[in-house]
This record gives sequence, structure tokens and C-alpha cells, in this order.
Amino acid sequence: MAKRVYFGFDYQDVSDFRANVVRKSNVIQGIQKAGFYDASIWEEAEKQGDTALKRLINKELENTTVTAILIGTRTHERRWVRYEIIKSLERGNALLGIHINSIKNKEGMTKPEGPNPLDYLGIQLSDDGLKVKPTEWKDGKWMWYRDMDPFFKPRGANLEPKRNYHLSSWFPAYNWVTDDGYNNFGKWIE
Repeated sequence: MAKRVYFGFDYQDVSDFRANVVRKSNVIQGIQKAGFYDASIWEEAEKQGDTALKRLINKELENTTVTAILIGTRTHERRWVRYEIIKSLERGNALLGIHINSIKNKEGMTKPEGPNPLDYLGIQLSDDGLKVKPTEWKDGKWMWYRDMDPFFKPRGANLEPKRNYHLSSWFPAYNWVTDDGYNNFGKWIE
């Protein structure tokens, strides 16, 4: 059965062509073979205010089951990519990162692999053990994530209070080129 995938990415990677290689791979292979539909939002949404942008991201995440973060050079710094990741976790979406800097841009150039945003986000269990509060690595320290309130603990998460858990310890990251994303993406999102 085809999965609905939400793609989070830095818009610089769209202009560099890399993000679209992954996002449009279903056009080349066909939706049934690729096993996903594209549920991304476009850069025009960034021009709207914070509340409107959150509402738009939340709407685009509806009916998705997987969130794929396309990792470029500065993706880990992007506020709205961080929001997409934390909101996806709250929804119960499966998460994965895909390094895309090894994809050649229009000029045939690649870049070194960028930092994984899942290393810069985490959660901490509330004192009552029922909710988690999102955290983010910023300015050299872990801080409470300001764009979302605490939410109910993800199913199956065995957490200790007052300990920060990096999201990268639960969710994988792949490299589109070296891990053959064109042929393996369908397996990654299962």
C-alpha cells in the first residue's frame, strides 16, 4: 500500500535541485512502485506569519504516515524544519532523515554531508510520566522547544524523567546516493 510522505527540507536545497531529485523520484518510477505520494508544501508558505505557517504545515501533515527530512547543509538550523519534525513526532508519523548533499546539483557539483537535524532535537519526559516536552540544541545547550507545548508520550517510548533523548537515537538517517535511495526509498518508509 502506498504511504503518504511529508517532505521537510531547506528551500535552498530546492534551488540547488537536490531536494527535487528525491521528491520527484515517484514521477520517474510511478507512484505504485515508489510507494509514496508527495505531500510537501512550497516556499510561498514561509512568507506568511507564524500561526498561519503552523496551520499550513499541520494541514499538510494530515493523512501522512511518514515524514522524510531531506538533509542539506543548513537543514538542521531551520526553524520550520524543526517544527515539522516535532509536529510529526506528536502525530505519530514515522521519521527518517535522508542526506542529499551527495546528489549533484545542476552544475554537477556535490557538497559535504550536512548535520542531521534529528541530532539537534529531543524530548524529555514530564514529571508525571504522561507527556513529553520537546527540546532543541541551540546556542551550545539544550533548551525547551518554543514552538510547541508538551504532548502525550509517543507509544512504546520507554523514557526516564529529566533525561533528554535525542530523536536521532530512534529514527534512522540514510544517504540518497550511497544507500541507493532511488531503489530503496520504498523500503525506508515501511
